[in-house]
Amino acid sequence: MENLLTLFNKPVFEFMSQVVTLGMLVMIPIMLVISVWLLKLISKIIPKLLIKNGVTPDAVHLVNRVVQILVLVMLVITTLDLLNVPLTAFAFVSGAVAIGVGFGAQNIINNFISGWILMWERPIRIGDTLEVDDTRGRVEAINTRSTRIRRVDGVHMLVPNSKLLENTVINWNLVNTETRTSVKVGVAYGSPVRTVEKLIYEAVDKLEGVLPFPEPVVMFDDFGDNALLFEVYYWMNASSEMERRKSRSDCRFLISSAFEEAGIVIAFPQRDVHIDGTLTLANKGEG
Repeated sequence: MENLLTLFNKPVFEFMSQVVTLGMLVMIPIMLVISVWLLKLISKIIPKLLIKNGVTPDAVHLVNRVVQILVLVMLVITTLDLLNVPLTAFAFVSGAVAIGVGFGAQNIINNFISGWILMWERPIRIGDTLEVDDTRGRVEAINTRSTRIRRVDGVHMLVPNSKLLENTVINWNLVNTETRTSVKVGVAYGSPVRTVEKLIYEAVDKLEGVLPFPEPVVMFDDFGDNALLFEVYYWMNASSEMERRKSRSDCRFLISSAFEEAGIVIAFPQRDVHIDGTLTLANKGEG
């Protein structure tokens, strides 16, 4: 044991007037391995406990990030203390590094701070549906530098956090999931318009997820070139555009079936040709 202690206390090199022994060099990798293992363990346990207690995914994500940063800071401080390196020795160096980083990595720092603002104020949450630059998708993760969004076509998109704070972003789920949608239909001229209105109301009443208030409204929109144009507006709970499209599709199926039973024709483009005067047809057999 004495020989082992002597070996561990054997000086290897000197750093900033501090002697680094073999024992220190052995303990540092062991501490790193234990810290990484502890960090992974905490990252698994804390989210499970928070979710079990009903904490939202955004708060879980924020707490998990804070804990990870605290563990890393404690690891750095413990390592420096093990090497007997005073923190004041890095005061001047850290100041110079901070100035250099401030000029050379403004965008990175901006995105980093924006990420913490997003996680703290929560104007955008995990699971929200966003529209950014005519692109729509669902938020999957809010990281310290960028936010990962899964577009409606399944492609993942990384958006800098600063862009989400500095630009106009449409959040479909910021307050609630209530949203309005509409379906247009045109019927042939001569159709009983009040019957058409009634059938559209009945079709909307059969839809799932339609909110009773505000009530659905059927509008006789216009006298079109080829049809009498109607449009129905109704409110529903939808967290994505796909749910709205599915609802509109179901509404069209119901309207088409109701019109078919009532003998009402859904209009299509057509032209009536009126000829003034006498029309003479030539006989192909005449020379």
